[in-house]
Amino acid sequence: MIGIAIAGTGFGQKVHIPGFQAHPQTEVVAVYHRDINKAKAIAESHNIPHASDSLTDIVALSEVQAVSISTPPFLHYEMAKTVLQAGKHLLLEKPTTLNAVEAKKLYQLAKAKGVIAAVDFEFRFVPGWQLFAELLSEDYVGKLRLIKIDWLGSSRADTSRPWNWYSDKQKGGGALGSLGSHAFDYIHWLFGPVRRLNAHLTTAIPTRVDPVSGESKPVDTDDNCILTLELADGTPCQLSISAVVHAPRTHWVEVYGDRGTLIVGSENQKDYIHGFRVWGSQVGKPLTEIEIPNRLIFPKNYTDGRISAFIRVVDQWVQGIDRNQEIIPSLREGIYSQLLMDLSHESHQKASWVDVPSLENFLSN
Repeated sequence: MIGIAIAGTGFGQKVHIPGFQAHPQTEVVAVYHRDINKAKAIAESHNIPHASDSLTDIVALSEVQAVSISTPPFLHYEMAKTVLQAGKHLLLEKPTTLNAVEAKKLYQLAKAKGVIAAVDFEFRFVPGWQLFAELLSEDYVGKLRLIKIDWLGSSRADTSRPWNWYSDKQKGGGALGSLGSHAFDYIHWLFGPVRRLNAHLTTAIPTRVDPVSGESKPVDTDDNCILTLELADGTPCQLSISAVVHAPRTHWVEVYGDRGTLIVGSENQKDYIHGFRVWGSQVGKPLTEIEIPNRLIFPKNYTDGRISAFIRVVDQWVQGIDRNQEIIPSLREGIYSQLLMDLSHESHQKASWVDVPSLENFLSN
């Protein structure tokens, strides 16, 4: 059994704690919260033996071999550094850090310490996406000609939703960080590296009420993102992201090639993991649904669908720890996703295309 400490008790309570408690090789032994009373209450409600308001004390516990971090992005770098310097394995939520330089430093530290660090890019483990990846690798569509991605949600559409860290660019907020970080990872996974990109980021809801003062406070993060990517092989990719729209098709990826078409998509408004289906057609034939084989289906579903995919991420991480072998997705994949986010902000500020270096060049410079 691998002793796990939980740092981050929003998403951590909803997904990480139940996910780790369901996995046969992990045991949640400690919880961190900056408020010691909340830490103790969470620990008691989930039968976790240790609670602390000091991450340094948490990682010093002999029972803790690994730590999962699901705090807001602006806390990731320092917390992850504390975990890695203590020689503990790390599972980090996305976006990885506030910038790619920080992510690279964590990657280098993890390698120096010989620990296994993973990033929770869970779309790699969703059944419909796994089938989609297999069909692409089997050359179902042939030579790529166009990729079109829409990820449209309403999580921030309510103007009465209060101001929080998500509204603050300096704290890593915005739709590009929360959704784009995933999209950039699965684009890299499914289609390969990006050669250059062009981004236009907007804020549809420019102010929100500060829950502390009750006054209107400016929002400087994006809630709409329109991006055009040119892949290394020249394929154009159009990516539209929104957190403020009520769309019937929430997440849709369309791939067009010289031999056929592939689509993975979901209309599930409440669960961004479950509900994905796959369709395909060869040239001259109608688009038809392709059944997801039983070997890819989640063995168990949860009320919160994110837990099913998270358990598969944990399983990959545990295998890496057992074998002392770097896994995918690791901090390396986190760096690339973060690099594309950094360059998207640069492109938006310059109102122009920007070139994307190879990951190898970025790591070596």
